[in-house]
Amino acid sequence: MDDKCREALQHISAQSGNGFANGSCRIKSEDASEVELLDAYSKAVITVVDTVGPAVVGISVRTSASHTAPEQRGVGSGVIIAPDGYILTNDHVVQGADILAVTLQDGSTLDATLVGTDPATDLAVLRANGSGLPYATLGDSGALRAGQLVIAIGNPLGFQSTVSTGVVSALGRALRSREGRLIENIIQHTAPLNPGNSGGPLVDSRGRVVGVNTAIIALAQGIGFSIPANTARWVVSQLLGHGRVRRGTLGLAAQQVPLHRQLARFHHLSNSFCLEVVAVNELASAFKAGVRDGDRIVLMNDQVVESVDDIHRILAEWPIGQAMSISLLRGTELLKFEVVPTEAVT
Repeated sequence: MDDKCREALQHISAQSGNGFANGSCRIKSEDASEVELLDAYSKAVITVVDTVGPAVVGISVRTSASHTAPEQRGVGSGVIIAPDGYILTNDHVVQGADILAVTLQDGSTLDATLVGTDPATDLAVLRANGSGLPYATLGDSGALRAGQLVIAIGNPLGFQSTVSTGVVSALGRALRSREGRLIENIIQHTAPLNPGNSGGPLVDSRGRVVGVNTAIIALAQGIGFSIPANTARWVVSQLLGHGRVRRGTLGLAAQQVPLHRQLARFHHLSNSFCLEVVAVNELASAFKAGVRDGDRIVLMNDQVVESVDDIHRILAEWPIGQAMSISLLRGTELLKFEVVPTEAVT
C-alpha cells in the first residue's frame, strides 16, 4: 500500500471516530444545542400545563324554554381563580344563559351560578358549586413584552384541555366590545384559537394568567386576542364587591369635530380634534356644572380629549363622586368647570 492510500485510509478512519472532522463536529454541536433549547421549551410548556391545566374548565351554557327541556346553546372555556370556585370567563360565553355547568379536567361536572358580567370588557365571573378546587394566579399583564412566550389553554370545538403556544405579537391593541365601548391594552398573540377557546386563559412561562382569550379575527390566520389580566383583576374586584362594574358618567352626548388650528394655538392646545356636545341631560352632573349644547370639550383633568373613547378611558380611571375638571370652548372662549361624575345606569 502506497503512502497516499495509507493517508486516505487514516483520514477516513479519523472521520469515522470523530464525527467527520471539525466542520461536521461543529454541526453536531449546533444540533445538540438546538435540541437542548427545544427540550427546555417543551419542559417549560409541560410545567405550565401541569400547573394551570387543572384550573381550566369547560363551560356549558343552556337556555330554558317553558314547554321544552333545556337546550344547550354553546360551550366555552374558563379558568378558576380562587379555590372556592370563582371562575373567570368571557361575557359572550355566558350571555343569556339560564343554566350553567362547568366541567373540570378530571371529567367531573359542577353546577355554576353567574356572579356578574361586564359586556364593556367582555368579561364575566361565575361561581362553581365546589370548594378546594385547583386554581390559577392572575399575573401582571403590564410586564408583558412583544416576543414573549405565551400558552393558550381551553376547550376549542369542545375538545377539552387543548394547549396551543405562541408569542406576544403586539401590546396595546384596541377592540370594540359588542356594545361599542373600546377595550384598550388588548394582547395580540399567535397562539392558535378556535371556537370554544373563548374565556380560557393565556398563560406566561411561569404559569401566571396574563390574559383571557376573547376573540379571533375571521379569515385572519394566527391572530388571537386576549383581555389583559390587569383589566380582568379590576373587573373581578368590581363584580365581587358590587355585583356590577361601576363606571362614571357625565350625562352628555358628544361627537368628534376638528378643532381650528388657529384657535388651538391661541389657547395653547395640542388638540387636532375636540368633542362637540350635542345633548346634555338636565338632571346630570355636566348640566349642573354649566356644560351646554354646542360646547366643545378639549380637556378633562388636563388630559387631551379628542374622542368619546378618551372620555370613557378617563372616567374609568376616576373615582365616582369625586370632582374633576373639564375644559371646553364656548365660541372662542376657553372655560373650565368642576364636574362630579355619577354612576352610569346600565
